[in-house]
Order: sequence, then C-alpha cells, then structure tokens
Amino acid sequence: MTEKTKLIEGRTGSWEIVLGLEVHAQVASNAKLFSGAAVGFGAGPNEQVSLVDAAMPGMLPVINRHCVEQAVKTGLGLKAQINHWSRFDRKNYFYPDLPQGYQISQFKDPIVGEGEVIVERDDGSTFTVRIERLHLEQDAGKSLHDQDPNATYVDLNRAGTALMEIVSMPDMRSSEEAAAYVKKLRTILVYLGTCDGDMDKGNLRADVNVSVRRPGAELGTRCEIKNVNSYRYIQQAIEYEARRQIEILEDGGKIDQETRLFDPGKLETRSMRSKEEAHDYRYFPDPDLLPLVLDPAWVKEIEATLPELPDAKKARLISQYGLSAYDAGVLITEQARADFYETAVKGRDAKLTANWVTNDLAARLTAAGLEITESPIPPDAIAELVQLIEEGVISSKIAKDVFERMWAGDGRPREIVEKQGLQQVSDTGALDAIIDALIAANPGQAAAVKEKPQAIGWFVGQVMKETGGKANPGAVNQLLKAKLGL
Repeated sequence: MTEKTKLIEGRTGSWEIVLGLEVHAQVASNAKLFSGAAVGFGAGPNEQVSLVDAAMPGMLPVINRHCVEQAVKTGLGLKAQINHWSRFDRKNYFYPDLPQGYQISQFKDPIVGEGEVIVERDDGSTFTVRIERLHLEQDAGKSLHDQDPNATYVDLNRAGTALMEIVSMPDMRSSEEAAAYVKKLRTILVYLGTCDGDMDKGNLRADVNVSVRRPGAELGTRCEIKNVNSYRYIQQAIEYEARRQIEILEDGGKIDQETRLFDPGKLETRSMRSKEEAHDYRYFPDPDLLPLVLDPAWVKEIEATLPELPDAKKARLISQYGLSAYDAGVLITEQARADFYETAVKGRDAKLTANWVTNDLAARLTAAGLEITESPIPPDAIAELVQLIEEGVISSKIAKDVFERMWAGDGRPREIVEKQGLQQVSDTGALDAIIDALIAANPGQAAAVKEKPQAIGWFVGQVMKETGGKANPGAVNQLLKAKLGL
C-alpha cells in the first residue's frame, strides 16, 4: 500500500482520498469471447456480429481458448494466483445494447486471483497496488444517440468482445497515484501483448471508485465513476469527485453510493444511477458453459513464453548500461522505445544514446504524431550520430543541426557532415591563430580572466563564433587555459 498520503484541506480539517480502480482491458484477439465474429476497429455498424452476439434463439456460447490464454498470461504478468478452476456466471442487468439481456461474466470464481503491481511516482518513490482479481467477461454493444433526433441506434460490433476486468484494492491515495497505476498497468499489458492499450478507442478504460475519510478513520461511502478513458480525465474526475464529497460531508450530509459519469467538457461528475450491490445482479452460474478447468502444465507453458516485463527490463538497463533509474524508466514506458534504444546503443555511449532517443527523437515524433516504430530515423542512424560526437568529428551543438537534416531526409549522419562541411575544427594550428588574435585584441578581458577564471567562457564563445560553431570546445578550452596562464 501507499506510504505517502496526500491530504485535502476542507473547511473543517483534513481529508484523505481512498481510491480503487476496476480497469477494463479489451483482450487482444481476432475473435470474440464466445463467438467466431471478428474483432476490429473501423468496421461499419453491425458488420462484426454473429448469431450468438445477436442472441438468436438456440445460439450457444463457445469459449475462445485464445482469450483464456491471454487472461492467464496477464495474471502471470501481475504476479497473481492463477485459478485452475473457474466458472462463468450470468450477471442479470438491463443492457439496451446487449441482446441477451444479461452479461456473461465471472463472479465468485474468477480465472485470476490476488496479485500486485509496483508503481513509481514522479519523484522516483514507489508504492504497491494489490490486485484483488482478474476476470473475463463480454463487452456490450454501443447505443448511438446522435444519428436521429427521434431514435436511438444500436451497433453490436463490440457486443461479446472479450474483456479482462482487473480489480484493485483501495490502495491509492491521490489522483496522481491512480493515473500512475493505470499507466503502469497499461505498460504491462502492452508488453505481454494481451491488450493494445488504446484508450482513445476504448480498449482500455477505468471505473474509478472514490471515497473520502478523515485520516485514519473507517472507509467512507464510495461512488463509482464509469468508463474514464484517459490519464488526464482520471485525475480530473477524482479531484472533482473528492471535493464534491467533502463539501457534502462538511455540510452535514451523507454520501449516497451511486454510479456517476465524468463530463470532460464541464470537468465534473454527474449521477448516473444508484450503485448496485452484487445481489442486485442476481448472479448464477451460466448453464450454457461448463466450468473452466486449466491444465497446470498448460499454465506452465504460458509462463515460459512471458517476455521480459517492464520492471525486469528497467533493472537490466540500469545494470547493463549504467543508466540512471530515471532514464531507464523513460525508456521502458514503451516496449518499442526500449527495443529501439537497445538496437542503437550497441557499442555506443549509453547515456548519450539515451538522451537522443528520449529527448530529441521523442520530441520530434510527438510533434509529428508518429510512434517510434514509424520513425523516419532508424536506430543505426542514431548510433552513427552518437559515434560522430564520440569521435570528436562534430560537437553536440552541430549534432543538433545534423539531426534536423536527418529528419528532413538529407541522408545518413556522416554523409551529411561531409556534404555540408560540418566537421569540428580540432586543428590546434588553426585555433591557435584565432585565439592569439582574440587575446591581442582584448587585453582587458584577458586580464579579467586571471582574476575571475569563469570569465573564460567569453573567449570560448568568441572562438565558436569565429569558427561558425565548428571549433572543438574541449580543444578550445585547453588552448585558452594554456595561453591565459590558468
């Protein structure tokens, strides 16, 4: 659990936020959980709907083995208990866009039990979020209210799509911690390949349970904010909802347990319905599905295929390349970025390569709306640029110009340097003449440097100006110190 508690000051004293999240992650699969209908984004309305999804009479669900494997893999990645016996239940609830009139989910016997996620805060400290369970369930369709002023349309393409609902314990104490937890969870899922994590398409979304209490007091009544699909919205929804609850309590009122929606336009939550308890859903075992029994040997086979996960990769980058925890943390946030770095860094300076990947290249890609896998500059070109800096052929400043030309498609780094005549001037003879002329022309400045050595920067700047930024700064500093008697 978290050791740092962020308190909110109200009119009558301090309050503590208590947060638990239910994250719905769409399983990376080509077919739905109980039918062979395709799963994908961008299809026309109701183009990916089978007779099972449409709940036609006599149609029976058949479990998708791949979706089960993905759930097991996720559980293993969360260091969670894999339950070799689980079953599906019917959750009776009115879904206007789920034709069955109930949802097939898991209640008392989920496929994955308790696990944990270690999350890093912005300041580098960590906290642990306990996972209560992960269960498989089917998604609902989508109601469209903006197609006709007098009617609601229903698109069933998502109906029956496999979801993993990952339920945390109430271990978070601030909106920042909640957002950091979802980021870390998303990173793990993407590394595992069990969910693409695309929040814009709704493939990863969170129900946020918010309550407030006096520090150390019993847990307060929670309200659930449904389907929040961005880190920023998660934080904004929590901040508003916590303030709303505090104001009610400080005015002598009580919190009604309810489900609420977040309006990102108004930056507020609003009531959706009173919160149901488990008994309200009248869960019972789905009679159309047998219990799910997993062969322990099969689970072991899945475990053997797990990739290197973010925490392990971060530790290895620190150990193998001598990177700081911060640099390694930035690199591992996206698996593709870490892979790009490890291709570029072979035989090169680790810190310098990390800087180019996480700063200059990352900024350019973000501005262009590109993923690192779409980078017009390949890893070996970054490696070549770093090599030129290491060899003293170009300065870090000139490297910025070379990088911009690389981005524009002007060629490889060494080719650009030779074509544009950007080689660094390290010839001491040429630099000697420039420095001697400067000292002779500025005797007052030369005398001042002996009194105040840091004033040597003025001479360095002048030499760089004379050489168009091509002088080797190290060589310039050495020559100046010798000639000025420092």
